[in-house]
Amino acid sequence: MSAPPIYPRPEPAGQTNRVPPSAYVLLATNLIPLVGIALHNWTVFQVLLLYWCENVVVGGFNVLRMLAAQPKSELAWATKLFLIPFFCVHYGMFTFVHGMFVLALFGGNKFGGLSGATLVSAVRGAGLTLPVAALVASHGFSFFHNYLGGGEYQRVFLPQLMFRPYGRIVVLHLTVLLGGFFVMALGQPVAAIVLLVGLKTAIDLGAHLRERVKFGGGNPEAGSAVGSTILSPPDS
Repeated sequence: MSAPPIYPRPEPAGQTNRVPPSAYVLLATNLIPLVGIALHNWTVFQVLLLYWCENVVVGGFNVLRMLAAQPKSELAWATKLFLIPFFCVHYGMFTFVHGMFVLALFGGNKFGGLSGATLVSAVRGAGLTLPVAALVASHGFSFFHNYLGGGEYQRVFLPQLMFRPYGRIVVLHLTVLLGGFFVMALGQPVAAIVLLVGLKTAIDLGAHLRERVKFGGGNPEAGSAVGSTILSPPDS
């Protein structure tokens, strides 16, 4: 008796090893500080301020993710009425305090009072308007390509979105802030700033790829089946 033929096991949808296009967009965007260093002699303050701006962009798109999640679930919409305002206040305070740290510790005491208007003025004064626009485009590509186009909005759970930015940003920016102190202590040599940018890029890319695996797998139709359990995280 001959052995039954062995067929390759098909990979579930969303679980392929193909690198998503958004990862390449992320890498290209993370090269912006290197261009600033090479062409415009950016300081560590400008680099860290740009990374702070990315916090704001991430928070804004997370609100859009929460709004778009589970659109057919009445329970989800009722939950959004509480979670979205709570996220805006809580994450807004977190981001504001982080921005104050960047200004106070790396801004050279050349700014006035520490306020939201001061942060906006600092961003403009540092020549970061176009880099921030590039960040919006990068995260916007991931939002439309992965989240909406890839059907992640049907599979994600609101509590996942509520805490999504914190795990990524806390680890990332603690590393960046500590690296910023190290660079400042060395007198801001270009090589150290480039190393800081490379470290941030590696952490950012790893988090992005893990997120695609976490939110991208499974059947897109599964979202409608979990509408009644929207407050419970998935078993995996």
